[in-house]
Amino acid sequence: MSQVYNPGCALMLYKPNYTNRIIEIISKELEETVLYNICCKHDPKLPNKTLIINTCAGCDKRFSTLYTGIETVSLWEILATSKIFPFPNYKNIFMTIHDPCPIRTNNNVHNSIRTLLAKMNINIIEPDNNKTNSICCGDSFYPNLPIDQIHIKMKERADSMPCQEVCVYCVSCIKAMHIGGKNPRYILDLLFNESTEAQLYETVEWHEKLQKYISEHQ
Repeated sequence: MSQVYNPGCALMLYKPNYTNRIIEIISKELEETVLYNICCKHDPKLPNKTLIINTCAGCDKRFSTLYTGIETVSLWEILATSKIFPFPNYKNIFMTIHDPCPIRTNNNVHNSIRTLLAKMNINIIEPDNNKTNSICCGDSFYPNLPIDQIHIKMKERADSMPCQEVCVYCVSCIKAMHIGGKNPRYILDLLFNESTEAQLYETVEWHEKLQKYISEHQ
């Protein structure tokens, strides 16, 4: 079985410099891995039984359900069992966690994220609605609702978080939590001991940038 790493459109727009670092880690953990940078909304046309390693929850869901002959696993599941990754030590700080809606039914991912946080000495205060009962951050309502209503939903979800600092593992959730008034902490930023940046977060402009990238990578 061959394997490829798919960073996803959002990560490539957020911090593309992470890609080579991740490929190097995966190649040491498993076997030689190459970059796959075709958007999940397009047929991957990869050899049968290719394993796609994903960071994006939406990518993982689409690749695993829309196309035949493809197997998927999240990067989080690989890192959660790593014996070589240099996990930073956050010295028992507290934060809460938001589980993105595309992997609402995938407890393997939910548990792996929490394992990673534990390995970094981060204490999690769970929100009332988490894992399989998680509520959308608000971003997926675009473009079906007016922007002001989407921002209300983002604020409502952010307000339901019991801590000011919120671990997220979806780049669009970074934007939503920022708009909602929380301090998002993206899981890869935590793993690489870097700060999380909202960057371009206005909903329309962000989705226009995503769509442009998607159109260019097919």
